Amino acid sequence: MSGSIPFYQKHHRHYDRGYRSRETESKMSQYRSSSRYTADSRSRGLNVSSHSGLEESRLSPLPKRPKPTYLAVDKENQIIGYVVPIFRGSQEFATGLSDTEEKRVRDTAAYMANRDLFTSGLEMERSEQISRKDAMRVSAERISQNKRIHEHEEHLKRMNEDSLMHPPEFVIKPRSHTVWEKQCVRLHCTVSGWPDPRVVWYKNNVAIDPLTNPGKYNLESRYNVHSLEINRCDFDDTAQYRVSAMNSKGEQSAFASIVVKRFKGEVDEYLPKPRLGPVSEYGITFQTHIVDKFGVSFGREGETMSLGCTVVIYPALHRYQPEVQWYRDDVLLSPSKWHHMHWSGDRATLTFTHLNKEDEGLYTLRVTTKSGYETYSAYVFVRDADAEVEGAPSAPLDVRCLDANKDYIIVTWKQPAVDGGNSILGYFVDRCEVGTTHWIQCNDTPVKFARFPVTGLVEGRSYFFRVRAVNKIGMSRPSRVSEPVAAMDPADRARMRGTSAPWTGQIIVTEEEPAEGVVPGRPRELQVTEATKNYLVLSWKPPGEKGLEGVMYYVEKCVSGTDSWQRVNTEIPVKSPRFALFDLAEGKSYSFRVRCCNSAGVGEPSEPTEPTTVGDKLDIPSAPGKVIPTRNTDTSVVVSWEASRDAKELVGYYIEGRIVSSNEWEPCNNKPVNATRFTCHGLTTGEKYVFRVRAVNAAGLSQFSQESEPVEVKAAIAAPTPPYGITVLECVRDAMVLAWKQPTFIGGADITGYFVDYREVTDGVPGKWYEGNIRPVSERAYRVSDLKENRKYQFQVRASNIAGVGLPSLPSDTFLCEEWTIAVPGPPHDLQLRDVRSDSVVLLWKPPIYQGRNPVNGYYVDIKEADSPEEAWRGVNNNATEKTFIKIKNLKEGETFVFRVRAQNKAGVGKTSDVTEPVQALTKPGTKEIVVDVDDDGIISLNFECCDLTPDSKFVWSKNYEEITDTSRLTTETKGNKSKAVFNTLGEEDIGIYSCLVTHTDGASSSYNLSEEELKKLLEISHDHKFPIIPLKSELAVELLEKGRVRFWLQAEKISANGKVDYVFNDNVLSQGEKYKMNFDKNTGVIEMIMESLTSADEGTFTFQLQDGKATNQSSLVLIGDVFKGLQKESEFQRKEYFRKQGPHFIEYLGYEVTPECCVLLKCKVGNIKKETSAHWYKDGHEIKADEHLGFTEGVLKLEIAQISKKDSGVYEVVLKDDRGQDTSKLNLKDQGFKDLMNEVFNFIANSSTPLKITSTEEGIRLYTFVSYYNDLLQVTWHYKDSAIAFSERIKSGVVGEQLWLQIKDPTEKDMGKYAIEFYDGKGGLRRSVELGGQAFDDAFAEFQRLKAAAVAERNRARVAGGLPDVVTIQEGKALNLTCNISGDPMPEVTWLKNDREITSDDHCILKFESGKFASFTITGVNTADTGKYSILVKNKYGTESGDFTVSVFIPEEAGGKKK
Repeated sequence: MSGSIPFYQKHHRHYDRGYRSRETESKMSQYRSSSRYTADSRSRGLNVSSHSGLEESRLSPLPKRPKPTYLAVDKENQIIGYVVPIFRGSQEFATGLSDTEEKRVRDTAAYMANRDLFTSGLEMERSEQISRKDAMRVSAERISQNKRIHEHEEHLKRMNEDSLMHPPEFVIKPRSHTVWEKQCVRLHCTVSGWPDPRVVWYKNNVAIDPLTNPGKYNLESRYNVHSLEINRCDFDDTAQYRVSAMNSKGEQSAFASIVVKRFKGEVDEYLPKPRLGPVSEYGITFQTHIVDKFGVSFGREGETMSLGCTVVIYPALHRYQPEVQWYRDDVLLSPSKWHHMHWSGDRATLTFTHLNKEDEGLYTLRVTTKSGYETYSAYVFVRDADAEVEGAPSAPLDVRCLDANKDYIIVTWKQPAVDGGNSILGYFVDRCEVGTTHWIQCNDTPVKFARFPVTGLVEGRSYFFRVRAVNKIGMSRPSRVSEPVAAMDPADRARMRGTSAPWTGQIIVTEEEPAEGVVPGRPRELQVTEATKNYLVLSWKPPGEKGLEGVMYYVEKCVSGTDSWQRVNTEIPVKSPRFALFDLAEGKSYSFRVRCCNSAGVGEPSEPTEPTTVGDKLDIPSAPGKVIPTRNTDTSVVVSWEASRDAKELVGYYIEGRIVSSNEWEPCNNKPVNATRFTCHGLTTGEKYVFRVRAVNAAGLSQFSQESEPVEVKAAIAAPTPPYGITVLECVRDAMVLAWKQPTFIGGADITGYFVDYREVTDGVPGKWYEGNIRPVSERAYRVSDLKENRKYQFQVRASNIAGVGLPSLPSDTFLCEEWTIAVPGPPHDLQLRDVRSDSVVLLWKPPIYQGRNPVNGYYVDIKEADSPEEAWRGVNNNATEKTFIKIKNLKEGETFVFRVRAQNKAGVGKTSDVTEPVQALTKPGTKEIVVDVDDDGIISLNFECCDLTPDSKFVWSKNYEEITDTSRLTTETKGNKSKAVFNTLGEEDIGIYSCLVTHTDGASSSYNLSEEELKKLLEISHDHKFPIIPLKSELAVELLEKGRVRFWLQAEKISANGKVDYVFNDNVLSQGEKYKMNFDKNTGVIEMIMESLTSADEGTFTFQLQDGKATNQSSLVLIGDVFKGLQKESEFQRKEYFRKQGPHFIEYLGYEVTPECCVLLKCKVGNIKKETSAHWYKDGHEIKADEHLGFTEGVLKLEIAQISKKDSGVYEVVLKDDRGQDTSKLNLKDQGFKDLMNEVFNFIANSSTPLKITSTEEGIRLYTFVSYYNDLLQVTWHYKDSAIAFSERIKSGVVGEQLWLQIKDPTEKDMGKYAIEFYDGKGGLRRSVELGGQAFDDAFAEFQRLKAAAVAERNRARVAGGLPDVVTIQEGKALNLTCNISGDPMPEVTWLKNDREITSDDHCILKFESGKFASFTITGVNTADTGKYSILVKNKYGTESGDFTVSVFIPEEAGGKKK
């Protein structure tokens, strides 16, 4: 079973028909149960009855219409307003609500409770057949159901209040009219939109108010049809009229013009003339220019795109905003989620957020001011997005809802242009309820007809729809979703009116009470409006009677050939005069009829329709007729065709094109076009295309038309536009020489000539035109003869090409035919601009026709900015130029300039020429310059390339700006967009300025100055190309390799695989062998020859000779004399070094290093070491250190010498040895070697010195510095004022530890100045300096004075020099004599103390002070009373000093007793 299911159902969640049927059945049952009791006696927007009235009507055996009340009550019977009846025919209901609120009520599901005004009457007929008890039960259930529906209504209001709102849209726009004066004219338009739009009419953007001019204007709005009637039109009514529709969702406008005419001869000369120019409002006329325009644009589905134009409005008024509108295919666009409009004040932009094929079309920007409007249009093409499955069709487009009812919506769409290479099997329609994101497929099998009725909808809900196409390969991408649409009865949509809020007290408007008890008549004009195999649509008109109670309809069907009529809508009659029938048997014929019904009963049936067979009546259109392509531009072709015959409901046409040389057809449009003419853009210039067309309607796509004839894509040819700028170059008695400027558009083909006409002007009245020439003239100057002297003439010129003769120019100024007699020359003419660049331009001109009395001998060129006044003219050249061209340099980039030329002769400077057209100094993108090329054969050529080439373009080569016609010196050839001018034999006669101009372009040109220097350079390059040499990156060189091998090599820049090399030594060719190894790498161009060693026989010249085709080269290297010997010696050394390094060896030989601590470190780096290797250190042949069993393979050996001195001078040697051999390294640290070492030590000492400082001593001022280490061999020099100091007793230097000092004894002011100490290190030395002067000297000198005084005081103060013991123990009766030395200047005073009391000399204690130096203390016989502490105190003016001693007297007996 699964094998028979199509692939497009296998992956769909509803491919199970049983499941889908169950779901549908469940939905239908819910719908029936929910809609069973939804009828009410009155719509909420109409007359409202209380519940008691409802019950009374239900219980009454004979239903009576309740008496109308004009009080509006709510569900609690509270009065909320008044009800005013209106006539049924009026469609203007004053609901008391805002438009948004009114429409919001329409769009909700609440209308289900009021959808049938007369169902209550029908149910009352059935209630007569049931008991009163059942009627009461039904009534109670209805009240409960109404309450639930009301709550559901309020919920939907909040959840989906804006689902059906949409901005205004003009269904029918007003049309322009041309009327006779005093006639009436009426403008009509039909506007749709929810909420109902407010419509305002404008005349020249001024709102029309009928009250300001009673009887002139009449405004009407009825059934969404709005009209403006203008009575008795006059000339002032000629204007542009605008109608604007606005609601809460947006605003739209439409325009129409009215032109009022008057019968000829009836013009009242006293009336003002009609305004033909721009309308000026408030005295200002605006000029609008659209610049920086967007061109034809190409996009792809899903991409973003912006269209923009710059709008220049003059005069520019602050805060003035023009009306900026965008149109697609003449339909006004409004902002939406698909496109946004932006106006910045000077630029209008339309941005597509997500391109769709629906966006393809002709876009127009319209800028409206008070003085008129300007428009600009360009086409936008939208290509299909890549299919998700290769070969699948592209997405359908333009999905719309054709007919919406309560239980079905008919969806229509347009077929895509691309079917993926396989026929489209059909389409799937998907739906999505508004407010959700869940899409449900509506049909199980594909439908081929581009119209499908979607059923199974929930009444009152809104839906989106989309469509997908399918072929045998796969499914397309989904189309863009449709606008939301609600499933509801159209009649309910029209009749629903909302109630006001209870607190507003507004008046509720209802319909007039209809007539009671009148059965409606027959419906009229019943017909089948649409029939397919899936559904059939009937439409009719209501019965002709007026004022009937609400009419509803029953639809009946009958199979043709029978007389059995069956009611289709058995449960609920329909309210709108349109009905769709489904589930009809395909192929059968049916007749249909309709009955009207209301509460009074069911009326008679209408006339039955003709038998209608169920099936697709719409046929696929026939193929379009003959397709004719015509040239348009260099990238587009206009395709026209004959319309499909007898095509019904034609949607449009699709156009396809292909290049003649290709079989792949490409779509030219992805959105059907309704016309039979279309411009296909985006084609390749110069290619030939064929086209075909097919038509499309809802039934499908037609067959393709026959292919068109091939057409080449290039610009169409037209007659040129008129020339302009006619001037007089010379005038004689009976002739004038005229000049003019080339037309701005030459029509796509070269101008073949010009025709000049003239006419005589007598007293300001021009006469008849006469031909000045019968044959066309090629030059833009012509002599018109046979004129009459002293007569006035006007002239006009016409240009011609192969398309024909163009329109004549405007008549020139009036010129007097009289002979010129002025001495100076006439004006130059035919000014042309070439080679426009950002900083320069070339100006060409032709000499004046009138030379004056003397020949022209020079020209002056003037320049000014284009917008500058006349006073701004200034000269380009100070000296006249004899040439008729000049290159103007140093222009300001981006500035616009104009030029003019004046000729001179001996009499003076003549008239100025006409001013050139303004030119902007700007290099256009893609501009190329002339390129000089020299080919391999030495041929020199000038090459020019043009990117903007057109099919009719030609390359014109000139020398000195005169076209080259002589091919003896120069030959030109053109291929594609490139042209070449080849010099046959370049010589001095070819010197000049060469230029190339490309015709039929926007001035593409370039120049090249072939000067004498450039000629020499090119000839040299040509010679090198004729006799080529192989370029070398490097000449032959020699280098040494490992083992002392010798390598000769060179490198060529480029050499082919066919290159050859000969190796030559002293004119003898060498060959590969044991002695010579040759290598030639042709990829890198490296050529080498390697020799193992050099011998004396190898002295001479080595040469490498190269050949590659006809290119050759050679390089030689001479190795003789000292050069050869040096190379040979170095080779031998390298060879020995190689073998030395096979055993233990020195990588770095013995050297020394001075550490920051000024220690000398002898070190060497060794390699290829093993455990058995030993290292021995020697000094002057005596071993001083031995390192056995070294523990590394490669490392550093060190020997440290601390506090180096002369005894460390000597020759140091290190010997490495093991069983593989030995290696020796020596370092000579004697004589100069030791000096160099010490100089490095001295350098470290000098760099470690501190800045020179100043201190003071008692002797004078001392300058000092500290070093980290001092060596006795260090040499320093002290300087005073940059001179070495000669030391004396007063100025001394010395070293104390690491301090070096300079002592200045008894300094004076003469010692002030700059002092420095210089350390000698054998190189530049190092100097530290200090300035002893100013405050520094004053401070140091003051400190010296203080220390000196302190030293004097210390030296001369009173002192006790010695001789006194600390303790004296003496036996009683003995004599005590103590003496001490006393010093001091002046002589000190001496005082003796005992126990801190002064004592004096007496017989017992004799105190003496002799010679000022000696003090003696004598006790003749001591006794115990003499025991105590004694002191001597010496004192003078510099100080005081004391000496203490203790005397202890003992008695002998006591001493002996103690011993015992």
